[in-house]
Amino acid sequence: MKRRDCLKASLTLPLLPLVQKAAAATRPGPASALTRVRPGAAGWPTPGDWEHLSQAVGGRLSVPVSPFLADPATRTEALAQIANPFFIGDQPALTQTSGYHGGWLSRPSARVVAAANSADVAAAVDFARRHRLRLVVKGGGHSYHGTSCAPDSLLVWTRAMNQVELHDAFVAQGAAAGTAAQPAVSLGAGAMWIDAYAAVTTRGGHYVQGGGCTSVGVTGLVTGGGFGSFSKAFGTAAAHLLEAEIVTADGQVRVVNADREPDLFWALKGGCAGSFGVVTRITLRTHALPDTFGGVSMKVQADSDDSWHALAAEVLRLYRDTLCNPHWGEQLRFGGARTLEVAMVFQGLTQDAAAAAWAPFMAWLAARPQYTLLEPLKATALPARHMWDADFFRAHAPQFIAEDTRNDAPRTHMLWKGDQGQVGWYLHGYASAWMPSALLGDGRRDAAAAAICAAAAHMPVELHCNKGLFGAPAEAIDASRATATHPAVLDAFALALIGTASGPAYAGSGGVVDEDRARRGAARVQQSYQALRTVLPAAPTYVSECDFFQRDWQQAFWGPHYPRLLAAKRHYDPDGLFVIHHGVGSEDWSADGFERRR
Repeated sequence: MKRRDCLKASLTLPLLPLVQKAAAATRPGPASALTRVRPGAAGWPTPGDWEHLSQAVGGRLSVPVSPFLADPATRTEALAQIANPFFIGDQPALTQTSGYHGGWLSRPSARVVAAANSADVAAAVDFARRHRLRLVVKGGGHSYHGTSCAPDSLLVWTRAMNQVELHDAFVAQGAAAGTAAQPAVSLGAGAMWIDAYAAVTTRGGHYVQGGGCTSVGVTGLVTGGGFGSFSKAFGTAAAHLLEAEIVTADGQVRVVNADREPDLFWALKGGCAGSFGVVTRITLRTHALPDTFGGVSMKVQADSDDSWHALAAEVLRLYRDTLCNPHWGEQLRFGGARTLEVAMVFQGLTQDAAAAAWAPFMAWLAARPQYTLLEPLKATALPARHMWDADFFRAHAPQFIAEDTRNDAPRTHMLWKGDQGQVGWYLHGYASAWMPSALLGDGRRDAAAAAICAAAAHMPVELHCNKGLFGAPAEAIDASRATATHPAVLDAFALALIGTASGPAYAGSGGVVDEDRARRGAARVQQSYQALRTVLPAAPTYVSECDFFQRDWQQAFWGPHYPRLLAAKRHYDPDGLFVIHHGVGSEDWSADGFERRR
């Protein structure tokens, strides 16, 4: 939400019989097949069971403890790093979001397997299935809905599986004869987008469609159908998936692609992997790198409600006529006090060409005294190869980045400064909706502008233009159409986002949730969303950035694709080992994922 500020098998396999032998031993009080076991309950694994699992995963089993609840020295270091997402991500007991009001709080699992390879993952999955444990998976840990967090669970943590391998000519395993080789990159499940960009772009001179926030994990974003700043040019991240390695509920390590288990492969392209298994590796198509990336910023204020509505309508017209194309992405923000803030990015344009695109709008403003330019238009371009080059930004624009300040941090680790406000945040409320292209037409643009202004009176509204594919090239549209993401994305010119949050609320961190403030914030988000809904009779949305309490979520997230997703879920996970909040098949389970309801 705040990116505008910067523009932006294995040696352990022989030990698996030990786990199987332990599972065969009888013990009193087995759990019901309809429930998951909690610590201290009959059927919870014995110390001997846990020891056998530890041996099977090379000793990489532990009890996660929050650094904020550890010894004084550890807590002091944690408090110093509380705004560092790379530090947060390295803690098995923490998640990048610390909670959502009325929904969930970040709490550690009972045990964690710090997986180093797919055999570790398979051992953990087998153990959880046989012992009827609640199982959760964490890579980057960025879920706004707490899908990588569940107290009393066994956590499979893939952070160490962060390998990156470039391919000049990749062909998927078992591909049909004649399948053309493609440039690609294979990424371990624990890799972050900064790892991918450093290898693919900074060192490799190519482009991979990833996320805008550099500390986000690659697997969650891809399998959730995620977007990056330049998705209007290249399509969704899910559309670039060529192959995945996944451990399913039966403990099998599967390599899936368009020709091998295509239904499961398709489900991973936007259906959220956490409902289907543990993805251990993904391979994504890469592209030739544009010559330039860059950004445009400005801020203007209107002096009355009428001029505010006119401003909103005019910027929508400019967007339709000039900016709704593969060159442009990111945000138009309609804020309080009748202010429009532009924080857009571009690709494949010179700095002068980017500024020229805004010249008609700037002339329109200059001819009308009811507008005050709070921040002048600024366009900046850079060689595309330096877009995620930490050394380049340290030398030329350090104000745009935040670094991993730990002594042993990789030099490639950087975060856009504007994203730092999201680290550890506690969400009060959130809502989103795809904005259909028809709203840009002359007959509906004024109504859309009025709805946006009415919504902004309660809470700022951000139009993320890169998160709607109307205006994208036909190739990107076609590839994205072949994913599980709601087809509304294809005709959306933007994703409207509304949300509010406060600082970290981790137990022991000193952060205290102001319940009254959170309730007020949640109410204002809903008031804003309802005002926007006056021009959106249907409001499909993006699964990874939406309301925790989303109504009719199956249709909102996946629409006509949901039956096919549910069929894949029933086939590969018939007993519901993998349950995430509002994930495919989760309607069969209680909200905490411990009780099967049907």
